[in-house]
Amino acid sequence: MSATDEERLHCVALTQVAGIGLVGAKRLIDAMGSAVDVFRCREGLPGRLGVSERIVSALASPQPLERAEREIAFTRQKGIRCLTLGDEEYPSRLRECADAPVALFFKGDADLNALRVVSIVGTRRATAYGVQLCGTFLRDLKTLCPDTLIVSGLAYGVDICAHREALANGFPTVGVLAHGLDRIYPSAHRKTAVDMLERGGLLTEFLTGTEPDRYNFVSRNRIVAGMCDAVIVVESAEKGGSLITAEIAEGYHRDCFAFPGRVDDEYSKGCNRLIRDNKASLLLSADDFVEAMMWKKASVPEERKHVQRSLFPDLSDEERQVVDILEKRGEQQINSLVVAANIPVQRMSALLFELEMKGVVRALAGGMYQLL
Repeated sequence: MSATDEERLHCVALTQVAGIGLVGAKRLIDAMGSAVDVFRCREGLPGRLGVSERIVSALASPQPLERAEREIAFTRQKGIRCLTLGDEEYPSRLRECADAPVALFFKGDADLNALRVVSIVGTRRATAYGVQLCGTFLRDLKTLCPDTLIVSGLAYGVDICAHREALANGFPTVGVLAHGLDRIYPSAHRKTAVDMLERGGLLTEFLTGTEPDRYNFVSRNRIVAGMCDAVIVVESAEKGGSLITAEIAEGYHRDCFAFPGRVDDEYSKGCNRLIRDNKASLLLSADDFVEAMMWKKASVPEERKHVQRSLFPDLSDEERQVVDILEKRGEQQINSLVVAANIPVQRMSALLFELEMKGVVRALAGGMYQLL
């Protein structure tokens, strides 16, 4: 078994150790450097990290690794990729979240680190108004930003509408599941799910045999929010999973948008409240969205295309990497820079601050940065 395969095995096993939890598993890996070392050096964890003896005992149990071995065997048999925090294919935006899964299972061909990623969510009881909004928005977005990855949850209503409209308009689209990849729920969406494997894919943190229980959908929502640049709520009642996704997105510092509706429409009350409480920006069209995200292609003056490296002050290798990206692509959001440079968001923030102090870049509205 290669070192990478061994790490994947131990990451999956770590999710099966009772008492650790999502945040705890990520912290242990960050502190020890790998999931393999979490298991290998478990006896020293109480003194080093304050881990309880109960968890040390759970790490010593053979059951987590045995369960992980069965899951890895299933992924190999079905052509599923197991992505760990250290894998390049792991969603970089999600990796920076404190409760990011230590292992994800993905089947499909989508780039989970696409330059632009948008999550579209909403009620399971979508009205004709919501269906029309999904269709119009994605048709118009195709003209403005055709390379955008569309993410949703494969549920009834707005979710499945977003996936189907994405496919119809040539967007890659990824469904984040609340169960393992040994099933499709709801089964009525199987045909769409199969189509998504050829242009997009299916993503989950759950192992095979996991039931689509209510709590799993809430857990699923944090992945929908964490792996994107922006969340769009199409329709929502006063309570619902899409509002939870919007709240999580706010906590992750993602942009959140909502389409308004009439004040007495049941499935617009949630969107109207998000807008009223300044938890989401009012959205009327794809043009509005692209402008708010500052995704419109800016014209790059000819003289800026040939800036000489010698004109810049002394720059570190990482700073030069950021400058090169800005020169080639023009104005960029910090999340886009994180993905393009594969640099953690905290480190990227520090680099951009240093570049501002050196007079090399300037910050714009919406988390955008421009090369001077």
